[in-house]
Amino acid sequence: MIRHAGTWTPDDRAGSVWQYLPFEVSASTAGVRVTLDFDRSHGAGGVLDLGLVDPQGWRGWSGGARSVVEIGPGSSTPGYLDRGLPTGEWQVVLGLHRLPAQGLPWQVVVDTDATVVDSSVVDSAVVGSAVVDSPGAWSGPRSPVPPRRPRRDLPAVDGLTWRAGDCHAHTVHSDGALTIDELAALTAGRGLDFLWVTDHNTTSHHPFLAEAGARHGIELLPGQEVTTADGHANAFGDIGWVDFRRPGGEWAADVTSRGGLLSVNHPVSGDCAWRHPPPASAGGAPTSPAPAAEVWHSSWTDRTDGGPLAWWIAAGSPLPLGGQRLPPSRSRRGPRIAHDVGGMRGRRRARRDARGPHSGLGRPGRAAAPAGR
Repeated sequence: MIRHAGTWTPDDRAGSVWQYLPFEVSASTAGVRVTLDFDRSHGAGGVLDLGLVDPQGWRGWSGGARSVVEIGPGSSTPGYLDRGLPTGEWQVVLGLHRLPAQGLPWQVVVDTDATVVDSSVVDSAVVGSAVVDSPGAWSGPRSPVPPRRPRRDLPAVDGLTWRAGDCHAHTVHSDGALTIDELAALTAGRGLDFLWVTDHNTTSHHPFLAEAGARHGIELLPGQEVTTADGHANAFGDIGWVDFRRPGGEWAADVTSRGGLLSVNHPVSGDCAWRHPPPASAGGAPTSPAPAAEVWHSSWTDRTDGGPLAWWIAAGSPLPLGGQRLPPSRSRRGPRIAHDVGGMRGRRRARRDARGPHSGLGRPGRAAAPAGR
């Protein structure tokens, strides 16, 4: 049992938002349990995020959604890659998301003799259920396949059709309330044809998307929401994990180089607004932070507020997308995207250029039009 404790101060955060606490895993380690505790009396003014690095690299992220993480030889808490217990130095990653002026007392306990069940028990205070997606099996009954709403026949130019979908969704692999199977059942039943699943700072959900999507007749597309205190952006595509600890101005080039597409999320949305400094062009002038932007979002409740559109124009009018941060219990609308019939089927990578007939993102002026259900 290893215990780390102290008080994080604003000076600590000014030095580095990311703090690392080492511990060793040996060949005899049965399982790892990491427990984070801190003074929660400050509400949103005092928040610590939680993640893990193992000897092979980035293992996973809970953010502020969980206080307990378990890793076993054959399973991991959702949000963490399932690759056993490699021996060597591991690190607990703490993100100093928000700190009060007087500092934030904290404690991390690492148990390297933990018994970890294969079902990867989830923090019930967050998810409300221990039914989660686990490697190789479903740890609980699958959701029944619901009847699908009739598709709307909307006019489109030759060679294209309209598909209903959403570009922003979370599951129990980050701060969502539903398993991947439950999310697929819910969104397919509401008439969506596709859904990008974009859990925060992790790709642990990617291996489960194809099976759940095929079962419910909806295309679940791989993505991740690159998330920091200064802004969020969706990285679309099966491109590997994106290091959110790098400056936000570098994300777009990194994602594009891997064949993905970066889209700034809810750029004008209170505490989650985009505040990363923009990258500079060759001439030194600021440029758009990403090729796309989530102009429509469920947080934009006042349609008379021109702030999101003003941001979009000031950012150089990037490709406009829509996202509701599903599950859609918080939203009643979703975008529709014009696309060629069958063009997205089987595609595992998002394309940067939305002008091609097989991009799956439509053509300029046709992407993410509100569906209006």
